[in-house]
Amino acid sequence: MKRVGVIGGGQLAWMMADAAQKLGVELVVQTPSVHDPAVSIAQETVFAPVDDANATEILAKKCDVITFENEFVNLQALSFLAQQGVCFRPRLEALAPLLDKYHQRCYLRDLSLPVPQFFALDEVEHLKSKIEYLGFPAVLKSRRHGYDGQGTFIIQDFATLEQKLNSETIKTLNKSLFLLEEFVPFEKELAIIAARSVEGEIVTYPVVETQQEQQVCRRVIAPADITPNQVAEIQAIAHTLLNSLEVVGIFGIELFLGADGKVLVNEIAPRTHNSGHFSIDACETSQFEQHLRAVCGLPLGNPALQCAGAVMVNLLGYENSHSDYQSQRQQIAEIPQAQIYWYGKTESRPGRKLGHVTVLLDDQNRESASAIAHNIESIWYPR
Repeated sequence: MKRVGVIGGGQLAWMMADAAQKLGVELVVQTPSVHDPAVSIAQETVFAPVDDANATEILAKKCDVITFENEFVNLQALSFLAQQGVCFRPRLEALAPLLDKYHQRCYLRDLSLPVPQFFALDEVEHLKSKIEYLGFPAVLKSRRHGYDGQGTFIIQDFATLEQKLNSETIKTLNKSLFLLEEFVPFEKELAIIAARSVEGEIVTYPVVETQQEQQVCRRVIAPADITPNQVAEIQAIAHTLLNSLEVVGIFGIELFLGADGKVLVNEIAPRTHNSGHFSIDACETSQFEQHLRAVCGLPLGNPALQCAGAVMVNLLGYENSHSDYQSQRQQIAEIPQAQIYWYGKTESRPGRKLGHVTVLLDDQNRESASAIAHNIESIWYPR
């Protein structure tokens, strides 16, 4: 597989460029805008929305295999292409149970993987008795297309829930597109990146701690400060999931660690993931190289850390502007062992991921990792 089609042209596709060059692979990208980050690194580009299956048919003629940078695709339309012999990796059947968050929860539960209590809103006649079972606070989630906290609402009481369900936003969308689940009072949020090859070999990256604010990932600390048993449990979850779906490629798995030491699966991202960006600098094989290795049918690489640890900080937009924040980026780049990645987006808006910084650590001291993250954020965000 020498030419890889990528549906989606954001920063995740952009970060595949170095790995593609190293492996002698060409990238052909389907993306809507000439301003999207991956346009600058693609051998060829098909300009169209990511859910435009007619454009994907054109993409398929230009490459050997097609993979995904995001999951906002139309699986039903793509299945006609798969029937005609177009090779998708991961296969469409591996994505099918995951794209709707309610179906994803059901799939994980049916695999006996630990998940929060949940139910779909369209199935509920006796909402009050159901919600009494979950208790408050509860989490109301959009079943499709939610990311970076979009479409996720923390609900404190029944009156707020009724108000939210009767709001124009949800009435317009239809409440059958939402699910309700228990709020997990976690001690830590964790994530693991796992890859599976065409032959069924699985490798996992170190489990990391992710720190979110307003449901957007702000920082990632690798490795997470958890017990060897918890690491083993999380690795086993990854193996069960990837084998069950017969995945080819990389998946990101987000988890909660409860105060009681119990692990719950939060969400699955069927692609490279923000929690794995540290691997570009800190691991022998980055998540982006690993993904391309898997989808191209190459042997998987070593995912191990090459240093004691790493901290990754997202550079998020905090205003509406067209600035490239050159002076802040220069200051951050002067931090020892820091590597800055700027996605080249032309427009900043609050919460938008504009870039990230990875700093390699000489030890696994969580306090020094937090101090480095705080230093980066004090330079980046206006006081």
